[in-house]
Amino acid sequence: MVAGKKTIIFDLDGTLIDSLEDIAVCMNQVLKELNLPIHEMNDYKYFVGGGISILVDNSLNALNKEITDELKEKVTQRFKEIYDQKLHLKTKAYDGIYELLDELVTLDCNIGILSNKPHEFTVQYANSLFSKYNIKEVHGQKSDVPKKPDPIAAISIANSFNIPCEEIYFVGDTMVDMQTAVNANMIGIGVLWGFRDEKELMENGADFIVKHPLDILDIINGWYLQNC
Repeated sequence: MVAGKKTIIFDLDGTLIDSLEDIAVCMNQVLKELNLPIHEMNDYKYFVGGGISILVDNSLNALNKEITDELKEKVTQRFKEIYDQKLHLKTKAYDGIYELLDELVTLDCNIGILSNKPHEFTVQYANSLFSKYNIKEVHGQKSDVPKKPDPIAAISIANSFNIPCEEIYFVGDTMVDMQTAVNANMIGIGVLWGFRDEKELMENGADFIVKHPLDILDIINGWYLQNC
């Protein structure tokens, strides 16, 4: 039973925002520029979640070609350039997310964001799409902090809120998020509107599975059956 101030840490891509099309379009543009084959948008559901380095690795490895460090670096830098230009072209909050955040603010919850997206992009999205919610802890991938599923960043957010990890809900759509919750000793909530399926979430330690953002309210209010 959560005893302190209710605290929720959200993943970003696939959880708060639907960014898949922008990511796919930008990476495919990079591949086209380099005369490499492109991928279907649905393929990118399985390429994302581990940060930009994993996105690049997955996008290139799927081509079954010899991949050099020089090529990886070129793709990474060019992707950042293009993605920065098209950051908010198609990306938007999922249906029900604003209603959920409105309720969490009414309940005076602590709200944080922890993403493997580069920190500068994570902050830009938080500022452009969620500025009204005064989310005090917003963190993306930083060079000096291990990325998820390492628990260090999640634990740091817990410390900033002064809430024990075991009382915090960690919400995400991939195995990386559920592994982060397990590693940080937080309560993992897996969402089904994102990039991965229920099987992956459950196999990686989800305590709860939800089909709609507002279902999260039932969990934090104690009205939801565990592992359902």
